[in-house]
Amino acid sequence: MYREYLNGRIGSLIYITGTLVRGFSTQTFAEENYGITPDQYVILFLLVENKEIMYQRQLSEILFKDRSNISRIIEIMQKNGLIEKFPDSNGRKIYKLIVTEKGRQIKDKIFPKDICMRKEITKDITPEELAITLKTLEKMNTNIRNKVKLQI
Repeated sequence: MYREYLNGRIGSLIYITGTLVRGFSTQTFAEENYGITPDQYVILFLLVENKEIMYQRQLSEILFKDRSNISRIIEIMQKNGLIEKFPDSNGRKIYKLIVTEKGRQIKDKIFPKDICMRKEITKDITPEELAITLKTLEKMNTNIRNKVKLQI
């Protein structure tokens, strides 16, 4: 039914799909009672996968979230004992982020469910279709990323 309204509007379809995926993730995290948000999980995942040390600014750039948004998420995660934040020796406003043991355990607990959610989202999509979709979205991202001004 919604297809008639969208009528080939790729931006609208991307937005709606993103909203649905986010809602699905948020709902699943709440049902599983993980105690963190999908955004916090993504940060834990990135920190663990990148040898557990990243800068706050790097997260802003990777996730394309402004500084205040990332700072708020980081503050909550730090308060909950999921990460530690250390000032970099080269700059007073530059912070290194390190995952705590508690954060690593929560990431490891959620990871199998993350895989299940990804499988549910991509169900009935062939690997070839998925590869084309990802390549197309990456190209679109590249086309517009520098045109959007965020304070990162």
